[in-house]
Amino acid sequence: MTTGPDHSPFSSAFRGEGARTGVVLSHGFTGSPHGLRAWAAALAAAGFAVRMPLLPGHGTTWQDLARTRWQQWHGALDDAFLELDAECDHVFAAGLSMGGALALRIAATRPVAGVVLVNPGLVIDDPRASLAGILKLVLKSTPSIGNDILKAGVDEGAYARTPVAAAHELHKMFRDTVRLLPRVTAPVQAYRSAVDHVVSDASMDVLRRGLTHAPLEVIRLDNSYHVATLDNDADRIFEGSVDFIRRVQAAAAGPAEEVPSEQA
Repeated sequence: MTTGPDHSPFSSAFRGEGARTGVVLSHGFTGSPHGLRAWAAALAAAGFAVRMPLLPGHGTTWQDLARTRWQQWHGALDDAFLELDAECDHVFAAGLSMGGALALRIAATRPVAGVVLVNPGLVIDDPRASLAGILKLVLKSTPSIGNDILKAGVDEGAYARTPVAAAHELHKMFRDTVRLLPRVTAPVQAYRSAVDHVVSDASMDVLRRGLTHAPLEVIRLDNSYHVATLDNDADRIFEGSVDFIRRVQAAAAGPAEEVPSEQA
């Protein structure tokens, strides 16, 4: 018996020792928490409190997504951050693809302790992106951008079609997020696949230029495509992000409590 993707949100309480630490996670455009569920579970197993909302318009139909605005996506993640912030001493923001851009928005507008990104999107390379506001009036959807996964037999459960109206919202959100990047001061860890058929290196170039006040650590993934959280390098991301969070916490606490890095 096979089951379909689990689009439901994920939530866990803090179960660790020391400073209460939380992680707010965001899935990507046309995707759902299904693509990050194993990552969320790994963070929860490490003792962190975790919140991963289902963003408005996702996990249902692409027609629902076509009726949403980017401010609703950001609002859902911001609400999840505030929920964690009320019960934790430190909160980290993390995300995949568009979720990476949303995590950066949280970092630019809220007091996050650190940021973890997986193939973050900040640029849409398609030359039609700037015309999406007009195209949406005559073209309702385009083929899916989902399931860019090297590992065989894995389905992220993304929409079969991409709504042009929502792509227009994504384009606007990316532009506004790039404007906010200089406000990010927390350390950033970014995982970047060597081969990514969805997000080009232009987004990483923009990220490097924009983070003028935040340290950036980039880790190359050689055995995964865009949805790396479901791909061959998933465990490396899970273990590395836990290590990064602990290192950032240790650095903030002082040399006496510093935890050595496990990152190769």
